[in-house]
Amino acid sequence: MDNANLYPLIERIGNLLRTQIRKAGNDLGLQPVHLQALDYLARCNRYSDTSAAVTDYLGATKGTVSQTLKVLERKAYITKVIDAGDKRVQHLKVSKSGHELLSACWPPSMFHEASERLGETDRNQMAELLTRMLRELQRANQSRTFGVCKSCSFFRSDGSRYHCGLTTERLSLADSEKICREHTPGTLAAAEFAA
Repeated sequence: MDNANLYPLIERIGNLLRTQIRKAGNDLGLQPVHLQALDYLARCNRYSDTSAAVTDYLGATKGTVSQTLKVLERKAYITKVIDAGDKRVQHLKVSKSGHELLSACWPPSMFHEASERLGETDRNQMAELLTRMLRELQRANQSRTFGVCKSCSFFRSDGSRYHCGLTTERLSLADSEKICREHTPGTLAAAEFAA
């Protein structure tokens, strides 16, 4: 299949998903960007839960992200927590109601239904191919990978303990499974790549 046929397929899939996300958010007074930011914050690690990281991840303006975070905070889907080591840094944490919202509508039920009909083998192959496509797009755009910590070249493990080779800080198992703004691709499996 050539690019002239591939791009419209990917674009159409994106449009269908955005339409469903828009519908889910409208009932709650939320825009798709609000749900995208909330999803990111639910999946990122402690190095990546700041407004600057949300801005990078979404590729949005600081103003858009600032307004997005205000809406999420006003609706009690996120809270701000001052960093213990650096009082200038505010971490954005997803609240219980924020996690409940994501469980109810993210990703859209239409996506779950369609992917279940594909079967596990097809989903795995698609994940691998889309991961490769995403990596190439990120390289071409010179953007951050925001990959899963344990797939990073800085990730270190000595069996039962983990740490980051970049920050030299210890990591929990949960930390190792979250996406990171500082991610540098190492050995990358499709299932470990976040977006």
